[in-house]
Amino acid sequence: MADQLPLWNDPLPIPAESPYQKPPRTPLTLRELPESERPVQRLNELGPAALSTTELLAILLGHAHQLHDAASLLSTFDDLAGVARAPATELQQQPGIGAVAAARIRAALELGRRLTVEKPPDRCQIRSPADAAHLLMAEMGLLDQEQMRIILLDTKNRVVAIPTLYVGSVNTTLIRIAEVFREAVRRNCPSIIVVHNHPSQDVSPSPEDVTVTKQIVEAGKLLDIQVLDHLIVARQGFASLREKGLGFS
Repeated sequence: MADQLPLWNDPLPIPAESPYQKPPRTPLTLRELPESERPVQRLNELGPAALSTTELLAILLGHAHQLHDAASLLSTFDDLAGVARAPATELQQQPGIGAVAAARIRAALELGRRLTVEKPPDRCQIRSPADAAHLLMAEMGLLDQEQMRIILLDTKNRVVAIPTLYVGSVNTTLIRIAEVFREAVRRNCPSIIVVHNHPSQDVSPSPEDVTVTKQIVEAGKLLDIQVLDHLIVARQGFASLREKGLGFS
């Protein structure tokens, strides 16, 4: 009896050596790239601003498949902010990321964070809510806990200091209003800006945010220290309670 033929809809078997089977695509190694397209060469010739985030991360990895592994890393953690929040143990589970590469990545991101929060220059002047928000968004937008900070200003709205007041839930049961003004009184600062972050990345003020703002503004009037604003910051934006007319009479 003849062998049974496959039905029309049945897939025909393909021999293991069939020319119709495509071999899996292997990512290009660094040596296979033209020299002009290698990340380090591009950085030296064009400057770091010309490189993509993937290329900058690839330089930190420093191995043959650095571009492929850097792209995979960004994809796994969604974006650079996700990479910055990832613990070392999770980074090391990714292809091409060992203990040394994970340490390089974390060190580079920490240097970038510190650069954004170094003590502002003496002439750093706040002219708008955006000026104040941009001082802290890059760092506070990455925090996974709420923090409240106070921007202390001199008579020309120049930044004197930015102390951290609270770490954790910022609500009316935890905040002692006297603490908000302690450093301003000690340094004889005539005005302050209150800033806290929302780890959820939603900068919409909550009812508690408005209540806290009212209490701080009223206390400032008694102490003759002007509360210029209360800002809520996240990674991609901020909200000004004064601009929204919340908590300020």
